[in-house]
Amino acid sequence: MELKIVHFYPDLMNLYGSYANVAVLKRYLEEVGNTVTVEAVVPGEAADLSGAGFLFMGAGTERRQKAALADFARYAETVKALAKDGTPMLFAGTAMELLGKTITAADGTVYEGIGLGSFTSVQGKQRFVEDVYGATDLYGQPVVGFMNKCSIIEGVETPLLTALDMGFGNSGEKTPEGFRFQNVLASELTGPILVKNPRMLEHVVRAIYAHRGQALPEKLPRWPYAEEGYAITEAQLKLRWNKT
Repeated sequence: MELKIVHFYPDLMNLYGSYANVAVLKRYLEEVGNTVTVEAVVPGEAADLSGAGFLFMGAGTERRQKAALADFARYAETVKALAKDGTPMLFAGTAMELLGKTITAADGTVYEGIGLGSFTSVQGKQRFVEDVYGATDLYGQPVVGFMNKCSIIEGVETPLLTALDMGFGNSGEKTPEGFRFQNVLASELTGPILVKNPRMLEHVVRAIYAHRGQALPEKLPRWPYAEEGYAITEAQLKLRWNKT
């Protein structure tokens, strides 16, 4: 199967190794026999999203987030149509906020999001920098990650992480975190999230195959280093959580 990954603003939205989400997904898809191309979307240049098997945008500073939004707005209707059609996507870190209704900056300026979700983001001077340990209803394994954000997010109807045992969620400590719409996943967790969570990577691959109407290979790859890294992180975060 030939697959196109569209990577929005890899130079602009590149904090915390966000590019590795695309790198690990590409490698995984190639390992199960696919031909994968990655097309970068650059501000001010035309990009063709048709036929994309996966869309991605990574984390950026709040200033860069606004610069990305200024360009991303021209793709709003196309992205929303692809989302409603079931195209898998991941928006990591501050990119998540672009999917909502509005972003209010720390200086009070209000920016319009693309409106895929009805939630709002309000950015303040306080930063929430901490590890996260939570649950998702996509699969049974805990989700782990790291967060560095300054936003309070209200109005998410379908969060990616349905409960947190540790960390700051959308609107407060141990509240649900992230956003999900069909095959669109969004989270302020960085690190990057698909590298840190092998089962989430598998979920994305399954979604890509299902959207294409293709059967998954009988045996999916299991990378020992990824599994061991996850196991260590999960165990250490769980230990910290149990001590509180």
